[in-house]
Amino acid sequence: MLEKNESSIERRAFLKGALAFAAFGGTSFMSQKPALSVATAALGPMLSPWVGAHGGTPDFKEIKPADFKAALLKGMDLKRAQINQITGLKDKATFENTVAAMEDAGRPLSTASRFFDIYTSTMNDKTMQAIESEMKPLMAKFDDEIIQNDPLFQRLKAVYENRDKTSLNSEQKRLSEVYYRLFTRQGAGLDEDKKARLREINQKLATLFTNFSHNLLADEEKYTLVLETEADLAGLSDSLRADAAAQAESKGMKGKWVISNTRSSMEPFLTFSSRRDLREKGWRMWTNRGDNNDERDNKATMTEILKLRAERARILGFPSHAHWILDDNMAKTPENAMNLMMRVWKAAIARVKEEVAAMQEIADQENAKIKIEPWDYRYYAEKVRIAKYAIDQNEVKQYLQLDKIRDGMFYAAKQVYGIDMVKIDDVSVVHPDVTVYEVRRDGKQIGLWYFDPYAREGKRSGAWMNEYRTQENFKEKITPIVSNNSNFVKGKPGEPVLISFDDANTMFHEFGHALHGLQSNVHYPTLAGTNVKRDFVELPSQVNERWLMTDEVLNKFALHHKTGKAISKELVSKLKKSKTFNQGFSTTEYLASAIYDMKIHLAATPDKSINPDEFEKVTMAEISCPKEIVMRHRPTQFGHIFADDGYSAGYYSYIWADTYSADAAEAFVEAGSFYDRKTCDRFRDSIFSVGNTVPPDVAFRNFRGRDVDTNALMRDRGFPVA
Repeated sequence: MLEKNESSIERRAFLKGALAFAAFGGTSFMSQKPALSVATAALGPMLSPWVGAHGGTPDFKEIKPADFKAALLKGMDLKRAQINQITGLKDKATFENTVAAMEDAGRPLSTASRFFDIYTSTMNDKTMQAIESEMKPLMAKFDDEIIQNDPLFQRLKAVYENRDKTSLNSEQKRLSEVYYRLFTRQGAGLDEDKKARLREINQKLATLFTNFSHNLLADEEKYTLVLETEADLAGLSDSLRADAAAQAESKGMKGKWVISNTRSSMEPFLTFSSRRDLREKGWRMWTNRGDNNDERDNKATMTEILKLRAERARILGFPSHAHWILDDNMAKTPENAMNLMMRVWKAAIARVKEEVAAMQEIADQENAKIKIEPWDYRYYAEKVRIAKYAIDQNEVKQYLQLDKIRDGMFYAAKQVYGIDMVKIDDVSVVHPDVTVYEVRRDGKQIGLWYFDPYAREGKRSGAWMNEYRTQENFKEKITPIVSNNSNFVKGKPGEPVLISFDDANTMFHEFGHALHGLQSNVHYPTLAGTNVKRDFVELPSQVNERWLMTDEVLNKFALHHKTGKAISKELVSKLKKSKTFNQGFSTTEYLASAIYDMKIHLAATPDKSINPDEFEKVTMAEISCPKEIVMRHRPTQFGHIFADDGYSAGYYSYIWADTYSADAAEAFVEAGSFYDRKTCDRFRDSIFSVGNTVPPDVAFRNFRGRDVDTNALMRDRGFPVA
């Protein structure tokens, strides 16, 4: 699967503030020392530098949601004063007094913003939602204030224009270019009337994004599939029944079973439930999130977002929002992204026809008297899997314990990158379910990893990576702090949490993002870790998935939860043989979303209202989307593109990055092992450690020794190479 989660990493807002550049969920650039002339004695816990063991850690014990507004506003005032120091200099602009000073400005605000982001994504109760609704427009307004500060922009422009005439090193030149491009792309050089309109648009969008997210979260919490009797559980394994019972008990319905309205809960139900009536009911509830024509309906919100984005793009000199987004990515133009997607689309829907035919054959043999519908696809695909490969996912699941798969991730990281993960208990966490590990190489700490695996009220669905603190070697050596977040159903004390193979794959994927942030080794935080082009950032995570399927990991960590025996060679062989099974479905449902995303942002104009549902129907008809499949993220729940600007007109990024990850994986195959020392070291040094200090195509060329072979993607998916 291309996109492994509901709202992912992988959901990172394109913040306009100069110190929040290209970050997962809004990366913070936090140091242990204050910037410029800010005094820290009375900053309070949300704004103060992190102190204590392990290079300093966030002190969640001191955080009170009621204090967020005051802290964020104070942080803005502090950063505003620092910017005034930079622009008030009489000396001509230099890298040190302007660009480097910008890197060091705003640290207290970044610290408060990091806490704010953690709470709004993982602890977003009604109190936090109210605070978020109030603060997001104010934060957007402040971002614009920085971007539209003309004296600041003129100083940054002067450094940029003289970058080749001074003695800057390559990283300093790159940073100067990144800042200049960031400011110009956000309208720093426009006239005052256009700047004023941009401020209005960005504040309105901030409100609309927040409303979209809150509506989606409300539907996920409000609508659930309640199973009343044992007959309603037909087809479900003991572990799925236990999960549903736990969900019911948590909602005060002990004695019943509940399937939550999230991917992690609904997909297993759709895969294994033999009750077709309940599959349809659950599927409709799940796919109609945000589309129930009630007070939480997202359609009007989305229509307004599209119009505002289109207007903003025109003000910035681009024909569409899609052109504006792609201009700053590897693909460069919407046409390039569409060409790749449509090439793969043709192969994917051809494979879907084969998959549906195989499923229909089984349904006919069972005398089911049905035609395959979207709520049947996963269920009958599993029957085909069993018939074709003799693989039962429930059997595989018995060997996939959450804790063991986590340990398998650690093992692979040790073998590939020389990393040790050591659990620590002397730091505070935002919730008791969170565990923390010190990340070491050669006995020295290189970062911290926070793991938040379980679903709860107020936590957004899916799985994602987040950065609490970004690596830097600027004024001092600062080690990164990253987190991985999932939504597994917490088991009873002492009982293992069993997960699907897809879930295990997702864990390795998200841990790949974490490793990208943890192994960064650059000077300036804006260029560090995951702060790379959107359509390149998935490369490390997609390649990291490959280690799950290695014999070394499976033999040691795929252990039966009752017997402790390792998964058999026969079952592993079947898993490997079925690698491309159902690839038509997974590729098509993803691409349907990515193509919709691109097309609707190309079609949107400032003066035309687009009905998102109608556009979905027309688009799916135009591209001949199989009727048995719907978009992986239907429009009203498509948080990647409507909850912020992060993946808007950029959901194609997964397939674009996968052209590189498939080719990168072949380098390990050619070397004879995914643990080949030279290849592992080259991968780390060329891709993981360099961040955005070199252009992504150059980074890949340094690893592979040549440009990308796009046919590797087709080979990897089992599609014919044209």
